Amino acid sequence: QVQLVESGGGLVQPGGSLRLSCAASGSILDVDTMGWYRQAPGKQRELVASITSGGSTNYADAVKGRFTISRDNAKNTVYLQMNSLKPEDTAVYYCNALIIAGSGQWYPAWGQGTQVTVSS
Repeated sequence: QVQLVESGGGLVQPGGSLRLSCAASGSILDVDTMGWYRQAPGKQRELVASITSGGSTNYADAVKGRFTISRDNAKNTVYLQMNSLKPEDTAVYYCNALIIAGSGQWYPAWGQGTQVTVSS
């Protein structure tokens, strides 16, 4: 069984910064693409950013230039540095990872979500 444990959410004023972390643990042979999604009230879950095991990144247009995704492959951990936060960034942020299990199976895993609120 694989777990993704997120941390780092909270309340921040507009223009502020937060750093999210997500660590994968369990029966893991390897971790392919990792990413962050978010879901605001009344809206669909959307991709924020993703990063491959080789370090190639992809960002939603709304966060380009403000958010930076990175990962530590040795720790199976992905990070999201969020700068210049705006009220519209308020959402529950979910970590996602494509897991290669010890059995050789590939499957997507999700974290439990962490709340990010941007408000004065």
